Amino acid sequence: MADPLGLTDIQVRLFRRFHGLDQVRFDPDRSAAELLRAAVEGLAELRGQEHRVQYVIHGRAMPVVVPYPHNPLHDVCRELGLGHALAFTVTQQSCASGLLAVELAGRLLARDPDDALALVLTGEKAFTRHARLIPGTSLFGEGASACLVSANGPRDRMLSFVCAQRGEFDGEFGDREEEFQRQYRPSLAEVISRAVADAGLTLDDIRLVLPHNVNVVTWQRLCSLMDFPVQRVLLSNVPDHGHLFCTDAFANYRTARERDLLREGDHYLVATVGAGAGATFSAMVFQH
Repeated sequence: MADPLGLTDIQVRLFRRFHGLDQVRFDPDRSAAELLRAAVEGLAELRGQEHRVQYVIHGRAMPVVVPYPHNPLHDVCRELGLGHALAFTVTQQSCASGLLAVELAGRLLARDPDDALALVLTGEKAFTRHARLIPGTSLFGEGASACLVSANGPRDRMLSFVCAQRGEFDGEFGDREEEFQRQYRPSLAEVISRAVADAGLTLDDIRLVLPHNVNVVTWQRLCSLMDFPVQRVLLSNVPDHGHLFCTDAFANYRTARERDLLREGDHYLVATVGAGAGATFSAMVFQH
């Protein structure tokens, strides 16, 4: 990625040695619709249950991802037997929009029959330099996820959700960049603490943190600030994936399941930050 992004050798070394980034997942031949479809097709729990899906919500970081009149979300719904569902996108919280989509799915389902489901999707293309690079901080990769939500599911019960939006950081930060960096970790620490408290827990009760994969050093410093063991933050996907927009939390969840890092009854926390449409700091607590 160094040549197309115009990165210097010093910048590459900074990303690798300081931020812990090494490789980025990127598929220039796969469209946005193909990315989403692959995620849905990999969700075995959906097969035979398509008729129960009332909502399809695409949590996305960028407001526009394909030229008009194309619509990858509706194309995927039609192709996979979900054309009857109400399908829409949320982008208002940038990379935190995936958690917003989960919370919104729960609120919508609370008004529907008990067997109703919502399908939350994430995934988008890193198709411009701006969409591939956060200068001096992170590199974006491409990934997608599909997640079924019900109001009364048997596992991974959401216990709390806290979201803090900072409108003063809207658009290009300009002279607010230094202030944003100064407030980044304390603001994220605050929403994490509030989410844990709202769930009736303490930080010691949190078995695992599923982070946004912006870089390693941010989480090392945040853990130091909060006096939380960095070993309980799943950072192994950062060097190999890059920051996958809204998909980080779901990719990290799959990794946690595959590595048997969560046992029945364990509490875990998902935390993420979205920057672009203001700054959004979000945290959710679940019981596995």
